[in-house]
Amino acid sequence: MYLELQKRLAEHIRNALRAKYEIEVDNVPLEIPPDQKFGELATPIAFELARKLRKAPKMIAQEIVDGLGEVDGFAGFEVAGAGYINAKFNRAAWVRGVVSQVSESRPGAPVRHVIVEHTSINPNKAAHIGHLRNAILGDTFVRLLRGAGHKVDVQNYIDNTGVQVADVVVGFLHIEKKNAAEVRELVAECDRRASGPEGHTAAIDYYCWDLYTRVGQWYSSGTDEENAERKKVRYDTLHQ
Repeated sequence: MYLELQKRLAEHIRNALRAKYEIEVDNVPLEIPPDQKFGELATPIAFELARKLRKAPKMIAQEIVDGLGEVDGFAGFEVAGAGYINAKFNRAAWVRGVVSQVSESRPGAPVRHVIVEHTSINPNKAAHIGHLRNAILGDTFVRLLRGAGHKVDVQNYIDNTGVQVADVVVGFLHIEKKNAAEVRELVAECDRRASGPEGHTAAIDYYCWDLYTRVGQWYSSGTDEENAERKKVRYDTLHQ
């Protein structure tokens, strides 16, 4: 589905360029935005056309968006920055497309090998309702794809004891100056508080969540020399 939407968008952009500027473009560059709030796809094509069309990229981008109209599978388009075009998928339509693949599955249909990665809870944060939502969504897509006859591998990196865990250790050792015995006492105290009026938010995972955030700030709050030394502490701790 993702590749199909990429191809569909590229074709509509080529049609818009043909209609507006009477130019042919063989390849439309499509990228994944750095943050999903900007959409699922983006194109910098306006920058590539600026010299040829002798217009500002932002103006070209707006004219392309105006010429696109509605594109099946997309919720909308917007101009961002100095001339990027961001595209947002119509997620409801995407789900319907996956469901239709299941309902139309038949013997002899092509079988794909699909990987679905989902949830992957950060072990340094308390589990919350969003994690449950992601688990449900991920498992739903896995079941849909398997129902369509595809081979599906599920990746869910639970209990990843990588650099995030090292960051909490850095927090205990270098910010709070606690030794192992004091940390064990803290865990016991958090357990006692969690069983009382304060409830589960007093548990050790909430404490580590806050400490993890403070450590992230600590890595960038000093001078350049201090920050470099703190990052070295991070990776030394990870190694240990």
